[in-house]
Amino acid sequence: MDEEILERVREVVRSIPAGQTLSYGEVADLAGIRSARLVGRILAEDGHDLPWHRVLRADGRSAPHIAVEQAARLRAEGILMVDGRLPREHRGR
Repeated sequence: MDEEILERVREVVRSIPAGQTLSYGEVADLAGIRSARLVGRILAEDGHDLPWHRVLRADGRSAPHIAVEQAARLRAEGILMVDGRLPREHRGR
């Protein structure tokens, strides 16, 4: 994987303030890449030290394998998921 891309994605995710979220696609746009899936892969492989829980699918849902922990982390920051989805008013930039 290209180290420059990796670091750009990591920087964007690191910069998401507590209590706010971005979609994988928004992170990709801000990092200057075209693939939301690549953002997900980077977070899965090298995102343990980042606020990965602030990155959601475009529809406001979590990936199923991280949904419970992600919802708990977001709740600790004052963001409540409703029926497994982030309410529209809390999404995006």
